[in-house]
Amino acid sequence: MNILALGDVVGSIGCRFLRKHLHAIKELKGIDLVIANGENSADGNGLTPTSARYLFDSGVDVVTSGNHSFRRRESYEMYDSCPALLRPANFPSAAPGKGFEVIDLGRIQIGVLNLIGVVYMESMESPFDTADRILSAGVPKITLVDFHAEATGEKRSLAYYLDGRVSAVFGTHTHVQTADEMILPGGTGYLSDLGMTGPIQSVLGVKPELVIRKMRTKMPVRFDLASGDCHLDGAVFSIDEKSGKTTSIERIQVL
Repeated sequence: MNILALGDVVGSIGCRFLRKHLHAIKELKGIDLVIANGENSADGNGLTPTSARYLFDSGVDVVTSGNHSFRRRESYEMYDSCPALLRPANFPSAAPGKGFEVIDLGRIQIGVLNLIGVVYMESMESPFDTADRILSAGVPKITLVDFHAEATGEKRSLAYYLDGRVSAVFGTHTHVQTADEMILPGGTGYLSDLGMTGPIQSVLGVKPELVIRKMRTKMPVRFDLASGDCHLDGAVFSIDEKSGKTTSIERIQVL
């Protein structure tokens, strides 16, 4: 079982680049399921029904999100109506949508859990407690976690905490792909951050000069997305269907 996880897709430019290359990646790597973080897939931040549908129509099976999940009000209804569009499970229960879904591929079921970190981010329920609650209710043998978090220490801690209980834990949010892929002692695959899909000459997808102005002046700045050549970051997790354990991890980057 080969599952492709893609880092934060940034704006319409990132969505178009994903659509251009995803089919070939799926064919080349024998991909059974695609998970992509889409919380920045709309131009100007956040996610809209249009950007989410674009990702699904491009071949993404599950769209996860993060701290920008609800930046665009027009997306609220879609979180409730579309099972494959997830928001972090440790958001308050009053928030639209849900953070865990089981994808039925016919011959096998795959669980996808979306969590958000609390270190250097907004206060939420502990991702450790949320994961315990969901896992204790019963999940498929193959279950993956998109942990949308800032701190590498928090990401690695959760991965070790869930080692042997889920198939893989991969981080999103920082938009920078890390090189620390590993299989933990209990068979859980791990990567601190998948990276992003969007413009190369940018600061996390934004025009560099705008971020520099914000850093230097501390004044409000509208963050417009950069343009130009793009890259696509992610990783392929190969998982044994009988044990649910990761057998290999391959980072990918398409330019």
